[in-house]
Amino acid sequence: MSLSGMTGFARVEGASGAWTWAVEARSVNGRNLETRFRGPPGFEGLDRVAREASQARFQRGQVTVGVQAKRAEATVAVRVNQDVLTRYVELASEQVAKGVALAPTADGLLALRGVLEAAEEDEDVEARAAVEAAMAETLLAAMDGLKAARLQEGAALHPVLTGQIDRIAELVDLAEGEAAAQTAAIRERFQRRMAELVGDAVQLEERIVQEAAVLAVKADVREELDRLKSHVASARELVVAPAAAGRRLDFLAQEFMREANTLCSKSATTALTAVGLELKAVIEQLREQIQNVE
Repeated sequence: MSLSGMTGFARVEGASGAWTWAVEARSVNGRNLETRFRGPPGFEGLDRVAREASQARFQRGQVTVGVQAKRAEATVAVRVNQDVLTRYVELASEQVAKGVALAPTADGLLALRGVLEAAEEDEDVEARAAVEAAMAETLLAAMDGLKAARLQEGAALHPVLTGQIDRIAELVDLAEGEAAAQTAAIRERFQRRMAELVGDAVQLEERIVQEAAVLAVKADVREELDRLKSHVASARELVVAPAAAGRRLDFLAQEFMREANTLCSKSATTALTAVGLELKAVIEQLREQIQNVE
């Protein structure tokens, strides 16, 4: 897969029967994969769907999935209670016959208590299962949207990471050039110091060469430069790798910094030290960006 970030957001809405819902999926940086779910009562099966979908799509990050659902007013069944209505009609007819009341109207009779009966229709098990299945499909669509958002972040990170890796490679080449001048600089410095102490350093030329050689060996940074070049090559492979590379890039950044620290500690010239310090600064910037990579 392409380079993926760890932050993203997606929202997908759905409906089935009397139900409407919205699924929101979001994620932030995390060392490992952690999934949290929050859904409506009665749809506990969605928790498993969310966790399995997260594990199938992601390897790192804190993923939060929320389902907000609402059911429309339940369908109401209305019927006429014929027994009650007949009794009301009989009573009204008696009063009309006595001349103490007018003939009743239909709306008047239907408005009497007990004539109309209403009862909510309970949602059956199959209907509830169908709604949950539809919600699960929406949840999966939201997780796909979250994955797309994370890939979009990865696409934005790619040129940043490659630019920093290229800059590290440039500084390593520059350090290699500066390191080549270290032996001569060490010998000149040692010779000047001996001249200050002894006054005539001509007779000590052989000793100066020997001591300068020892110091030059201690200041040899070719091994560190070789390892830095190797790390650069590895980093370039990882940013285009088909698998999640965040953890390996994080480890590689630590190795970059280890070699840069050693380079600075062995430096015998201000020029090489300056390159080493800038190298450490760029590596730290790279490390910060890697924290966003899955």
